[in-house]
Amino acid sequence: MSTAVVLGVMVLTSYLLGSIPTGYWVAKHLRGIDIRDHGSGSTGATNVLRVVGKGAGLFTFVVDVLKGTVAVIAARWSLAQPWSTVPPAWGDYCLLAIALVAVVGHSKPIWLGWRGGKSVATSLGVLLALNWPTGLVTFGVFLVVLALSRIVSLGSILAALSLPLWFWWFTGSLPFVGFSILASAFVIWRHQSNIQRLIAGTEPRLGGRSGNSAADLN
Repeated sequence: MSTAVVLGVMVLTSYLLGSIPTGYWVAKHLRGIDIRDHGSGSTGATNVLRVVGKGAGLFTFVVDVLKGTVAVIAARWSLAQPWSTVPPAWGDYCLLAIALVAVVGHSKPIWLGWRGGKSVATSLGVLLALNWPTGLVTFGVFLVVLALSRIVSLGSILAALSLPLWFWWFTGSLPFVGFSILASAFVIWRHQSNIQRLIAGTEPRLGGRSGNSAADLN
């Protein structure tokens, strides 16, 4: 197979994995509702938690993490196979590009008219597969901020901002740092409305009443 075909299949597979609409399916199955018409309008785990319940939110979070992890593991395995014609020098760049596609797929799923979540949980899954210490420390930053503020979006944003530092600390790899900057920028961009509410002091805290301004983890 040509390099273009191999990469095309990997990219498509990663996108389709990332775009699996877990939260949408969970809400449809358990409540018969379109989760995008409730709470924050996102398919993410926090919106599912607020609208459907804790168990549904946890299930959505775990599956969305796994989507990112499986996408990276599958890409890494494919790149290592004898039939892969991707030059070894391109390996890291291709792997990181494929990982980024999975992140974008969660936010822009073709199945739901490009309306998904904010890619935090899927990003965590990607990070754990790329470099597990970076993934764990980044998740730790999220948990600390969440514990102190009870604001999910603030934890997500600060964890994303810290990501390039952790990739540099644990890998020293410029391609990985470059990937982290792009992924962080995408996640933060997806939190524009949350940032506006944080500035205005109106962003809801975890455990508060659900509503159209609900923060979103994923």
